[in-house]
Amino acid sequence: MNSSSRTNTATDTRSDNVWPPAHIANADIGSPQLSGSAKPVETGWDVIGGGVDIWEKADQFHFIYSDFSGDFDVAVRVESFTPAHLYSKCGLMIRESLHAESAHLMFVLFADNQPRNNNLGAYEMQFRTVAGDDCQAIYPIVRPPAPPEFPAAFPNSWLRVTRQGNCFTAFASTDGKKWKQYAEQVLTLAGTVKVGPALTSHNPLVLANAAFRDYTEFR
Repeated sequence: MNSSSRTNTATDTRSDNVWPPAHIANADIGSPQLSGSAKPVETGWDVIGGGVDIWEKADQFHFIYSDFSGDFDVAVRVESFTPAHLYSKCGLMIRESLHAESAHLMFVLFADNQPRNNNLGAYEMQFRTVAGDDCQAIYPIVRPPAPPEFPAAFPNSWLRVTRQGNCFTAFASTDGKKWKQYAEQVLTLAGTVKVGPALTSHNPLVLANAAFRDYTEFR
């Protein structure tokens, strides 16, 4: 696959006459203490999210999603991200179900490039292979003191995830045209999954905010 262009051409949500398209919904996952919301704006949403985290054995977050069957290619630009914690996360979520413990893969974007555990930079891929299991993560190869290979670049922090069979590939970009592959992971998820932007606070008592723009779906 050429990482600089999308190969699927069936559906581009930005071409729909009404935003958001009727097939896209949003919900809190895992009963966060503070409720989240998603306000539609042109080509995207202003999202507020609570929740403890998307990690370990179960998740709490706000999710914008639609059902995808088979291969797909999804991208979004994060225009701004106001965190409630160092580990507040937004990004693109691929999820088997709306249950808190669901198997999933998420291409994560943090609010800045501060060091986080094994991560130097703003991007990370994480996944839960089986419902109720612990999550795993794929961290950037570059380590301090080198500059991050995948830095935050608001208002132009782009994320993209493709599925080809059970192979999921994540890409980052600063212009939505030239894409740099972050990671590839083989993961046996259901043929039909729920896909879209996600946001978690990591502080159950404070809401995080993220502005998602230029959301596109190719199926």
